[in-house]
Amino acid sequence: MLTVALVASLASAALWQQWRSLEVEAAERSRVQALWVLTGALDWARLILREGGRSGGANYLGEPWAIPLAEARLSTFLAADKSSTSDNADAMPQAFLSGQISDLQARLNVFNLVDSGKVSEPALRAFGRLFELLGLPPGELTAMAENLRLALDTSVDKGSVPLAPLLPQRVDQLVWLGLSQRSLELLRPHITLLPVRTPVNLNTASATVLSASIPLLDMAQAQRLVSTRQANHFRTLADAAKVVGGAADRLNETQHSVNSHFFEVRGRLRQDQGVVEEHSVLQRDGLDVKTLWRDHGSPAPQDSPLQ
Repeated sequence: MLTVALVASLASAALWQQWRSLEVEAAERSRVQALWVLTGALDWARLILREGGRSGGANYLGEPWAIPLAEARLSTFLAADKSSTSDNADAMPQAFLSGQISDLQARLNVFNLVDSGKVSEPALRAFGRLFELLGLPPGELTAMAENLRLALDTSVDKGSVPLAPLLPQRVDQLVWLGLSQRSLELLRPHITLLPVRTPVNLNTASATVLSASIPLLDMAQAQRLVSTRQANHFRTLADAAKVVGGAADRLNETQHSVNSHFFEVRGRLRQDQGVVEEHSVLQRDGLDVKTLWRDHGSPAPQDSPLQ
């Protein structure tokens, strides 16, 4: 009986190890396939942006790049393949793709806070209005601007400065500069980090960002500005200035624009084994569209729907 029990235990352990190896291999194969599909989706997004750049001119929310891709079953595209039958397509594992392209210049660029080694007063006032609209403590903005200036100052020996902040590369890392987690979550839809100073695109910015970036523009006026551009987008900054009204210096080319060069691409692939999401930032210069960075992984439970 002891021999039988020992053999049964060894057989069970070997069977479990084999099952585990198969599951790990299947999960890895599924992950690699998902990344290939998302890479193809990113190439499609780059193509859309490249074609949009051919016409030049203003960028607005009525362009093809601004239309999100609703979740679609990939197997439905097999209908165009004459060698595949509907029965074969139904028998295959199902995968669903969704995604969207967003204009990053519809947000305030945190790096605008520092210009030529000094805190930029116009950018500080815009962020100050944003903090006021969101009910955030102004002290956090002062700390963030000063810490960002210090992090960008290459003449300072970071080793000689106690608790010198690191330069953030992602919005999540702004807590390094003194933002609380609560403030970061409220700011997240309205701010970005881009490698160069960027103006706000008045054709794509939200009413909150418009009110923050345009002096003396309250939320009611910002909402009217959004409604006006839905009917006819602004082709030039002068078109927007006519709607804004007031002093001529309320809009300027260093802080405001009607076109964009930086875009965010989010892709999501859902299949039987789980969900894989990819997040990329693209820069478009004419017909040249390059990827600045990309990352991927499984979403957190509360973030499972694509935002």
